[in-house]
Amino acid sequence: MKRDRTAKNGRGEPRRRSRSPRHVTSRLLAGSILTVFVVFFVLPVLWLLLAATKTDQQLVHSNPLSFGSWHALTANWHALTAFQDDAILLWLRNSALYAAISLVITLCLAIPAGYALAMTEFRGRHTLLIATLVVMLMPNATLVVPLFLEINAVHLIGTMWSIILPYSFYPFGVYLTYIYFTTAVPKDLLAAARIDGCSEFGVFRHVALPLATPVIALVGFFSFVANWTNYFLPYVMLPDSTQMPIQVGVGSLLSNVPSFNPTVGSLAIQRPQLALATLIAITPVLVVFLFAQRFLVSGMLAGATKE
Repeated sequence: MKRDRTAKNGRGEPRRRSRSPRHVTSRLLAGSILTVFVVFFVLPVLWLLLAATKTDQQLVHSNPLSFGSWHALTANWHALTAFQDDAILLWLRNSALYAAISLVITLCLAIPAGYALAMTEFRGRHTLLIATLVVMLMPNATLVVPLFLEINAVHLIGTMWSIILPYSFYPFGVYLTYIYFTTAVPKDLLAAARIDGCSEFGVFRHVALPLATPVIALVGFFSFVANWTNYFLPYVMLPDSTQMPIQVGVGSLLSNVPSFNPTVGSLAIQRPQLALATLIAITPVLVVFLFAQRFLVSGMLAGATKE
């Protein structure tokens, strides 16, 4: 008979292994990181959600994480939409228009450009790739002045094209596409299509593009988020308030809150209404993320493993 080596306590039950100090330390570290994440990221979002359900007095004097009332939420919505004759809805429409047109142009330019950098050899290829990386790493604010001078030279300041055209050239999307085609798409597959008589455009259209769905979703999402959240460029390019996107509009609302601008007159916006406007501004990005997350995960993991 084999000897049972399982240690048992006095009641005949197996003894539980004591956890090693390293295991306890790792659990404490993970718990600490999650706690910091909740404090610095989750709690502000929760406060923002609850702030829209309160009156201004409740926001100041009540529990920060308490729910106000549905009546206060409705009143804040009506007051917000009444500001400058439904200006918040106009700003949302402007943002959607700018982001959608820019997104289409970005996909039409970034995907073929990344494919060409990854799959073809031509003179100046490495220089072009380095230039793409340099522009990608530069902060957007540093490009506002040269972009303003270029757009002003072609007399487009104050038009929607002064926002759409700079948004459409997205070097980060080109680099993502380059990495995807370099690591995730086998060149032998494309070579087989060429041997079968497919033209270079046909190889891209019928072979490479169907395989690029994950990176198309990834580039589209990052482009949409960058376009939707951009504040500085529209603020400089669009002097007319009726052309503002939602991000600049929220900044305009901020200047009409008496707590931040005591000189404001009859167009006063209360803090709960500003919180509601902020929630409205971030909702489209959240909706797009929820619908595209499956493609985003596959796009970010593409090329991570190769057989």
